[in-house]
Amino acid sequence: MTQTITPRVRTLVLLLLATCGLLLTTAGPASAHAALTGSDPQQGVVVDKAPDQVSLTFSEKVALSNDSLRVLDPKGKAVQQGKPFEVGGTTYGIKVHSGLPDGTYTVTYQVVSADSHPVAGAYTFSVGAPSTTSVSVSGDTAGGGVVGWLYGFGRYMSYAGFIVLVGGAAFVLGCWQRGAGVKPMQRLVVGGWLTLTSATLLLLLLRGSYTGSGKVGDVFDLDLLGNVLQTKAGAALVSRLLLLAAAALFISVLFGAYDKREDEEKRDLTFGLAIGGTVVAAGLAASWAMAEHASVGIQAGVAMPVDVVHLLAVATWLGGLTALLVALYRSDAPIESAAVRRFSQVAFGSVVALVATGVYQSWRQLGSWSAFTGTRYGQLLLVKIGLVALLVGIAFISRRWTAQLADTLVRQNKRAPQKERVAASASRSGKSKGGGSKRAAQLARQQAAMDTARQKRTRDADPNRFGLRRSVLAEAGVAVVLLAVTTVLTQTEPGRTEEDAKAAKAASSSSSSSSSASAGSGAVTLDMSFDTGGTDGKGVVTVDFDPARVGGNEMHVYVQRPNGRAFDIPEVKVALTLEAKKIGPLAITPDRIATGHWSASNVQIPMAGDWKVAVTVRTSDIDQTTVSKNAQIG
Repeated sequence: MTQTITPRVRTLVLLLLATCGLLLTTAGPASAHAALTGSDPQQGVVVDKAPDQVSLTFSEKVALSNDSLRVLDPKGKAVQQGKPFEVGGTTYGIKVHSGLPDGTYTVTYQVVSADSHPVAGAYTFSVGAPSTTSVSVSGDTAGGGVVGWLYGFGRYMSYAGFIVLVGGAAFVLGCWQRGAGVKPMQRLVVGGWLTLTSATLLLLLLRGSYTGSGKVGDVFDLDLLGNVLQTKAGAALVSRLLLLAAAALFISVLFGAYDKREDEEKRDLTFGLAIGGTVVAAGLAASWAMAEHASVGIQAGVAMPVDVVHLLAVATWLGGLTALLVALYRSDAPIESAAVRRFSQVAFGSVVALVATGVYQSWRQLGSWSAFTGTRYGQLLLVKIGLVALLVGIAFISRRWTAQLADTLVRQNKRAPQKERVAASASRSGKSKGGGSKRAAQLARQQAAMDTARQKRTRDADPNRFGLRRSVLAEAGVAVVLLAVTTVLTQTEPGRTEEDAKAAKAASSSSSSSSSASAGSGAVTLDMSFDTGGTDGKGVVTVDFDPARVGGNEMHVYVQRPNGRAFDIPEVKVALTLEAKKIGPLAITPDRIATGHWSASNVQIPMAGDWKVAVTVRTSDIDQTTVSKNAQIG
């Protein structure tokens, strides 16, 4: 008889799955893990002579394709020629046609960062004088859309499959070897293998479109698939599939020949399975470590093995927790108290390893305390830390229930052999009375079924077992949400990278401003940070006045996200006030030129003075703010 899950449990599980879906669907496109830190020509600049090439500098190495860098004229026609090339270090360039006419040009880029995530964006520069342009390119296209959502779902399912496969097998082999003959436990581990294999194949098919066009139709493009197989991420996915073939052999032995062996043979086989299973599990974990965050940045040689240990600790803890949940809810065979205590000890060791490796990873990815609250990665990490703390707190309650349950399980296990002897006696009695072997077997089965049902009723009525089942179910629920947050975290730009990119961009802007001042251009540039208070409401607005004199001026407004990418917002307004002369505010409504770029021509400044420049930024229908800064004009 299979234990039926109560409607309350079903409701809790559905609520947790809905929460995870919400986290995954609101995660948005994968954040860039390599940020644009500089360009030549620079964003928004007006050059007298058309350049021979356009170059872009990123915060780390990136991978290029033939269409990674494009330069578009005001009508949207491509004016680049040849293939993108590496200029040096982390700078990459593309040649453009000679003799470009005056106007505003748009540079678009779509590359793949060293940790396998797509990076895309756009900016503008002008030759001779700014002009209107028909080009409108969003800076958030990489990794978005249906393909991006499917890729995020595939990543989540691959993590879930890995945790169930590794943790479930470790639970059976190390804590409850009788579980090798329990059907629900077999289905759990095999289900983890199937989930991880299916998700890996899905990621392999989606990879080319995910880092490229983002079109669903390109998922089955064999040329794209061939290109993916030559990348680091593609090699990691193929390696994972090969290791899963070895894992299939491990599962067949664990749930096939293992349970039928004698005790002495089983001990030898346990040792062999433990060694082989550890090697396969570590290899599967390494397929993530060698292609993602751990493989780039500082101390990569240390970070990758630490990441492997971290993933194995997560799988042993959460996967074992899932297996324990199945044993408590779905298994007809009573789980021994010794098995529960062994898992409690294993879980404690896993949590210690998880915390130790997590502290190192946090330091490596953040680099400063301010990054906890000043970057999206840090904010998500705080949520993850809170969930882990909650999980540990519930686990402490489970350990208390485990201690109270131990005596009950011992008594139940002592009574089990006696019931088996009674059933055997009934079988022999049936035969002695001449009822025939068929009738005796039928009576024995009926007696066994009645004994099993009675045992389950007694077991389920035990308040200690009921408490343990509820606390383990709560742990599993928190673990599902924790896994969703972790999946989003792996797709988010590390705090250290984001802050380094900000610093490099600030240094570049400062250098550019100094050069402009020394050249005596007379232009004024004002940078102002803003926060509208809504979702995704932070950014930086830059206002340029050229030549910043009395009379007519060109004004350009650029709106960027904190990581330097163009920010596509619905509206920007500017107002000028000369408070000393009680002039203003003079309202200016610039025209949208491109994503994150507005411009206004012939802005009249009536007299020289210390003008207050107030900029109103609206990021949604209801979220807006006004920031201001003074500038000497004229």
